[in-house]
Amino acid sequence: VTMELVIKVTAVCLISALLAALLKKSNPELPGLLALAACTIILTVIISGMEHIHAFLNEIITWSGLPAEIFSPLWKTLGIALITKIGAELCKDAEEKTMAAVVETAGAFGAVMVAIPLFQAVWQMLQSLI
Repeated sequence: VTMELVIKVTAVCLISALLAALLKKSNPELPGLLALAACTIILTVIISGMEHIHAFLNEIITWSGLPAEIFSPLWKTLGIALITKIGAELCKDAEEKTMAAVVETAGAFGAVMVAIPLFQAVWQMLQSLI
């Protein structure tokens, strides 16, 4: 499944890059829209592949006996990282470096906010040991 996913993503990216290069000369605004469409398709493909990761994490949760809430920040942080990376790169492609920096800052802030419950759980465990 992983090799197929990488091949699909690479193919969509290469075709989109070639089309963008061709379109840039005649219609400079279309490559940005093409990149956005390609990213949407790729994210759809990647999300469908996350079922395997989800099943594995559920197996770990069941085996460990840990509450599922502990693993929730991992999923959310992964989503934030993916969205942030793609959003920032799209802004950079549109030559909006400041907006890319804002997207990256928002992503970092979001990741910290999502991780707070995990930090609180660790803090409570440490307090109970002291």
